[in-house]
Amino acid sequence: MARKQRIPNTRLAALIAEARWTRTQVARQVNRLGPQVGLDLTYDRTAVAHWVAGTPPRPEVRPLILEALSARLGRPVTHEEAGLRPVGKGRGPADPVEALIDLSRADMDPSRRAVLATTLFSAAIAVPAFQHTAHASTAVAATTRIGPAQVSAVRAMTSRIADILDEFGAGHARPMAAAFLVNTVVPWLRAAGPEAVRRDMLAAASDLTYLTGWMAMYENAHGLGQTYYVRALGLAEAADDRLTYSRTLRGMSLQASSLRHGRLALELADSAAEAAPSAGPRLLAFLRGQQAHAAALTGDRHRAHAHLHAAETALARADNRRDAIGGYDRTAYLFHVAHVLAEESDWTGSITALEQSIAVQPPQERQSRAHAYALLAQRQYRIGHLDAACASWSRFLDMYAHVTSARGDEHFATLRSQLRPHARVRAVRELGARVREVAAAKA
Repeated sequence: MARKQRIPNTRLAALIAEARWTRTQVARQVNRLGPQVGLDLTYDRTAVAHWVAGTPPRPEVRPLILEALSARLGRPVTHEEAGLRPVGKGRGPADPVEALIDLSRADMDPSRRAVLATTLFSAAIAVPAFQHTAHASTAVAATTRIGPAQVSAVRAMTSRIADILDEFGAGHARPMAAAFLVNTVVPWLRAAGPEAVRRDMLAAASDLTYLTGWMAMYENAHGLGQTYYVRALGLAEAADDRLTYSRTLRGMSLQASSLRHGRLALELADSAAEAAPSAGPRLLAFLRGQQAHAAALTGDRHRAHAHLHAAETALARADNRRDAIGGYDRTAYLFHVAHVLAEESDWTGSITALEQSIAVQPPQERQSRAHAYALLAQRQYRIGHLDAACASWSRFLDMYAHVTSARGDEHFATLRSQLRPHARVRAVRELGARVREVAAAKA
């Protein structure tokens, strides 16, 4: 029988070279770490040579190799980066922190970001139910400690990135989020600290990961956005945080809605409601609004309007707080009303709801306002109100000039294609100069 040919582990070899270690030094460091996990190891350079040649290390030794390299290089090293199969898994990272490291590190790299953006969205994804799992493990012999101040820093940065998203668009904000995840959040996820603080850090990281997925969705990188959402679910589950888990499922439902996958959107929205903790009025409105939109996509008019009524009733009981992540207010509720009415082909009613939504929307939310004005213009155009559509497109341009967003670019292309056949109409001619000016600036 022919012997199975081993495939050299070039990734591990590259990391050892980057660490400027000999194979003897690698073996010694792994041996030193062994007693911390109850192992008495006596590896030498020959063992390391076998690992590099393609013989997998023992499963219980693989985390020690990663820790040794991480400590030497001053950054987290994952199973994937080292060419090692995670313990207990056939494919994919062994824990949600490793999954986040590999994803956000790739997203931070401009040369790999374009490849990530082509990841396919899966309409066949299983709708997960919340199941508390053990939290992600800390690295062996972690030398960094975290406390409440570090958790607060992650939440504050998440809020700032959300503000940048609103004001300048996802094209600027998402690379910042990926870099912050890799350079700051991940090392803190691997740090030592009290159990309560570790769980809070996992929950805070889940929120930021969710926001990063939201931004990828806005960039029409739907497969990447879905991957970020799944990573956020893993972190929330590890933190035993039902709120963040529920909010992420709701975001996944919104994404499925935008891609017209009605049944999946409704399954995700219902799962979000089931996973939610004892819901206060704002959270209840947040969940019911998305259930209404998803039900409308499936043609269930009765259920859609029942959920809208529940959302409006709950929102009336909520306070006036505005959350950076997962917030829900009158603007969002009216936007859902507009979606439901559009699914029923009530274009006049949908236009009225959109106008009301925009009227109460904070002016600094440029990206969202650009999206809303674009939808408004398209629906006005649909019913033959060309002058009104031009006025709305003009307001869209006011916002779009300041934001970088693939969805905004898509709306801009729609503007130009819709108005091209009406070039002789006065309102279109008057808008033309601004369109050319914005196109030149965006080129």
